[in-house]
Amino acid sequence: MQVDLDTLRGFFRSAPFMADLGVEPTAVEPGRVWAALAVQPRHRQHTGVVHAGVIAALADHTMGAAAQTCAADGHWVLTAEFKTSLLRGASAERLECEAWVLKPGRQVSFTEAEVYAVAGGERRLVAKASGTMAVTKAE
Repeated sequence: MQVDLDTLRGFFRSAPFMADLGVEPTAVEPGRVWAALAVQPRHRQHTGVVHAGVIAALADHTMGAAAQTCAADGHWVLTAEFKTSLLRGASAERLECEAWVLKPGRQVSFTEAEVYAVAGGERRLVAKASGTMAVTKAE
């Protein structure tokens, strides 16, 4: 499926949870998507770092979008399984995620992502994720 940045922005906006979180795609190419989130107080947990659920949701949706760029027309991608490894707490002004397709498929695609915390001009890797995406016929 040919997906340009404007189309991808529409996909992200049409997902109410992603829109509520404030996740925005920033770049796209076949099999690869970049997205970002401006961290707000509501994204943090009691210790002040970004909540793990926010990081996982960012990685999951960005991996799904990357897989969508490889899906055939008339098909949608849904997460079948994903794993997120949190490497360190994310004290950040912004989160950036890069996701890519390891192996596209007609029924299943395998993806990975990295999430970075950006603060004070420094960018640190805070999470790695992998996902299995089911490719389904759009109805």
